[in-house]
Amino acid sequence: MRHLVQALGPLAPGDRVALLSASGPPSGRQLDRAEELIRDWGLVPVRYPSATARHPLHDYLAGSDAQRARDVEDAWCDPSINAVFCVRGGYGSVRVLDLLDADRMRAATPKPLFGSSDVTALHEWLREQIGVCTWHTPMIATGDLLDDPVAIVNLRQAVFEPWEGRRYVRPGAEVWVPGTAAGRLIGGNLSLLAMTTGARGRPALDNSGCLALIEDVTEDTYKFDGYFQTLLRSGWFDGLAGIVLGSWRDCRPDEVRALAGELLIPLGVPLVWEFGFGHDRESMCLPLGVNALLSAEEPEPSLTLEGGVQG
Repeated sequence: MRHLVQALGPLAPGDRVALLSASGPPSGRQLDRAEELIRDWGLVPVRYPSATARHPLHDYLAGSDAQRARDVEDAWCDPSINAVFCVRGGYGSVRVLDLLDADRMRAATPKPLFGSSDVTALHEWLREQIGVCTWHTPMIATGDLLDDPVAIVNLRQAVFEPWEGRRYVRPGAEVWVPGTAAGRLIGGNLSLLAMTTGARGRPALDNSGCLALIEDVTEDTYKFDGYFQTLLRSGWFDGLAGIVLGSWRDCRPDEVRALAGELLIPLGVPLVWEFGFGHDRESMCLPLGVNALLSAEEPEPSLTLEGGVQG
């Protein structure tokens, strides 16, 4: 398995951080609040054009595809920028992947990138094409973070504290398939994982021996069925060591539960339901690409981060 560069921080007061959107536009008020929060933490926010831009045709996109891709690439390659915060999800990051200069980004010094939801497409691309770890966190210019004090504390910990050895538990998490498994954390938003099966370079990375994190929000159950089928048929689940399912906010929980159980329990790997990352309140912040130990055992399933990224 390919070695990944850690590049997860921690940051220090005075560090300059980029605020940009690879996806949809945030509200101006939420963006201002995000900048205020970053300043309160002692960091220096640098607002990139995509954070306030609008696409000329599609109001769900933060500026043109070229603008969003340029901001991602420039922020990543600017040595004066210490981290990148994707301010909002929504949709659109899959449209920028083929516009990124992978060679230029590989030559740059890696840095932490924070985000989730639609940013899953960037997480996967950075893992596969650049070979770096990233942070799966709530989006900094959204109410999911700014109106949730626990989520703010969790993000601040991800930004400023070492991640090695951290142990995560979630009240109410359920073990569906018991066991323990060690592997590299991958994954994110289910719909984006399915969407990017057609957007990767070839060959895509082998997920064998990895621990998959999967969550989603505001989707019909039949769409989840299609997303799972896409990933199953494409081989994305082949050889996984374990699976951790996160939140499913604004979905039909009983239907999603039945569907996920039907399709994933037969894989026979340790499996936990509703572990507390994603779009729910008090969301966890999890580093993608690092090695972790999944303990799918009652009464308290847990995920413990180990001090390495070599698979």
